[in-house]
Amino acid sequence: MSRIAKKPIAIPPKTEASFAAGILSIKGPLGELKKTFKSDIDIKVENGAISIAPAKPDIENFALWGSYASHIKNMLSGVNKAYERKLIIEGIGFKADVKGKDLVLAVGFSHPVSLIIPDGLKVVSDKTGISISGIDAEMVGQFAAKVRAVKKPEPYKGKGIRYADEVIRRKQGKKAV
Repeated sequence: MSRIAKKPIAIPPKTEASFAAGILSIKGPLGELKKTFKSDIDIKVENGAISIAPAKPDIENFALWGSYASHIKNMLSGVNKAYERKLIIEGIGFKADVKGKDLVLAVGFSHPVSLIIPDGLKVVSDKTGISISGIDAEMVGQFAAKVRAVKKPEPYKGKGIRYADEVIRRKQGKKAV
């Protein structure tokens, strides 16, 4: 039983929500998000709130209940205030450039690594980092993880790409006798 999903989710001002044929559509000042939900969970948009309840009492439906509530809350907050993820690039000669719809990373390989920026995301790079922002929390997080996976930070010098709030546990290197 989800404590989160038992309460109706309030729709903020300047935001519209509609649910039809298994698709929840939320429109706000920054854009519109659509997501398909299973019919196992009943979603109702009424009186400026979204209420969620399982269609039939089942273990799988109870598990989905809280997840769907979190997805809907993320959609509502995303169309009102964009999600942002910051990455820090550490290492001599490591840099990132945005060229058109590509993010080009020079992170110590013999060749530059090019990643295509998905539609709906805004990527800005400066000397020491990358800032990824967009209205879809899943898309922002997925692209940030994809960029970080190009060159994960190593534990000896900390070189690589890491999240701004990530702490790298350092290891002690070799000792001279």
